[in-house]
Amino acid sequence: MIEAIFLDRDGTIGGSNKIEYPGDFQLFPQAKQAIREIKKQNIPLFSFTNQPDIAKGKVKKSQFISELLAFGFDDVYLCPHEDSDGCSCRKPKPDMLLKAAAEHSLNLANCILIGDRWKDLVAASAAGAQCILVLTGAGHDTLNEREKWADVQTAFIASNIQEAVEFIFTSLIPQPILPHSHTR
Repeated sequence: MIEAIFLDRDGTIGGSNKIEYPGDFQLFPQAKQAIREIKKQNIPLFSFTNQPDIAKGKVKKSQFISELLAFGFDDVYLCPHEDSDGCSCRKPKPDMLLKAAAEHSLNLANCILIGDRWKDLVAASAAGAQCILVLTGAGHDTLNEREKWADVQTAFIASNIQEAVEFIFTSLIPQPILPHSHTR
């Protein structure tokens, strides 16, 4: 049973491989359909995203949260820090996922994360969640940075978010998800 699906924002559900602020950010057409399909299955849907421009004062955290909730997410996990801040929540650290697990009583071994960057994949693996790489946004670059996520095993590499969701519903849901050895 899949307990929740986590989606990265920039490059995964829309925009590009660069940060786009709320109001300018556009969902990929296939992302709208993918979100609808997840919602139809009554699987909790969470966003998890690094947004360092919040720390720089260029945009407000509340703007990202409002935007993502309007897209249909059930909850938003957002790191507002820059790499240099040394926080515990910034991907590739798993703390956003661990916080979501604690707040929503999730076994992360039964959760799936979809993202386009190696940091998404490493965070999922560190938290014991399954992960899917999408080749939108920075996805192709991530394939060329395999050394950064060499220890991560993806469940699937999808051309886009819609293909990732189709894979989940055709290949993973009928199968039991086996816990990882480092499940938290």
